[in-house]
Amino acid sequence: MRLGVLGPAFIAAVAYVDPGNFATNFSAGARHGYLLLWVIVAANVFGMIVQYLSVKLGTVTGRSLPELIRDTAPPWVTLGMWLQAEFIAIATDLAELIGGALALNMLVGMPMPAGVLAIGAVGLLVLMLSGTGRRRFEYAVIGFLAVILIGLGYGLVSAGMSVPDAAAGLVPRLPDESAVVLSAGILGATLMPHVVYLHSGLPEAATPTEAPETARALRRHRVNVVVAMTAAGVINAAMLLMSAGLRIGGPDAVRAGGEDLGRIFRVIESISGPAAAIAFAVALLASGLASTSVGTFAGQVIMDGFLHRRIHPAILRGVTLVPAMALVVAGMNATDALVLSQVVLSFGIPFAVIPLVWITARRRHMGAYRNAWALTAAAVVIAVGVIALNAYLVATLLD
Repeated sequence: MRLGVLGPAFIAAVAYVDPGNFATNFSAGARHGYLLLWVIVAANVFGMIVQYLSVKLGTVTGRSLPELIRDTAPPWVTLGMWLQAEFIAIATDLAELIGGALALNMLVGMPMPAGVLAIGAVGLLVLMLSGTGRRRFEYAVIGFLAVILIGLGYGLVSAGMSVPDAAAGLVPRLPDESAVVLSAGILGATLMPHVVYLHSGLPEAATPTEAPETARALRRHRVNVVVAMTAAGVINAAMLLMSAGLRIGGPDAVRAGGEDLGRIFRVIESISGPAAAIAFAVALLASGLASTSVGTFAGQVIMDGFLHRRIHPAILRGVTLVPAMALVVAGMNATDALVLSQVVLSFGIPFAVIPLVWITARRRHMGAYRNAWALTAAAVVIAVGVIALNAYLVATLLD
């Protein structure tokens, strides 16, 4: 299989390992050890199903999910969907900019405001590679994904892990309120709503005219999604396992530093050595750079699909820089901002998944390639489960 055909799926997968994932997964491992490993596994399986439906929609119809929503929904619904999608995209970009800036602060001591500007600028440059050829952009984000995998792999080996405890973490349970909040954050950080919109716009060109071509394309995309999402799932699991390993690697090692990523960086340095700490920070930096460029790309798909308008990426980048800079200047804890942004994303998942399931199940849009009932049922269970978790989270916080 050529690397090129993996590009679209890996672009989507990069968003599954953004700084928000670092915050939620490392916080989960620091606070609960291995107990929430099952949430990461479940979220990754859900992600495979949703991302396949998204790329299937684009492949069969030749159009993105936002475009199809605009064509099938009343104007006021389309406007509301666009507004919430933009809000979700801003929350996503906020996490990516702050996470990348935090990595620069760890590595070279760069002040957070300057780091936000630097990550925004470099992310824009990476995105500009798409203007010189989509393949270059795809190879760039795949390279970032490899850096993240290597960095976290080295850190996991240095931290060590308990295999029996990790196996026990695959048993579903939510021990307390903080586990519910972190589970919602993990779901939001994994089932990224903006990537559901984006992936449907990544399949190339128009709808194939002959059924065998469409069938072959869908088979290829199924394989691509499984490979890319499995890689993302391994990385997410490595984050939690590394954090949990540090938690048991010494007397209250990570708990003594809290769940703040900056303090976890120092704990890694003290327990596993400077090399492991640098590998962690470089992985976080690569995550911020890759995902912020993908986030801006998603913003273009959202704007063009819902409103049929395009805005220059530099303008989109400037708009999303404002809230990130405001939080940094206000002195909000970076890790708290990251976790909160992922919880917000969890509330945006149903707005993307429900229309996706509805449209891909319709013969009018998908023809002979509409979803089988089992696939539709699985996607409905995912949407209902996320809504139920969100409702439980709201009730818990209001109690």
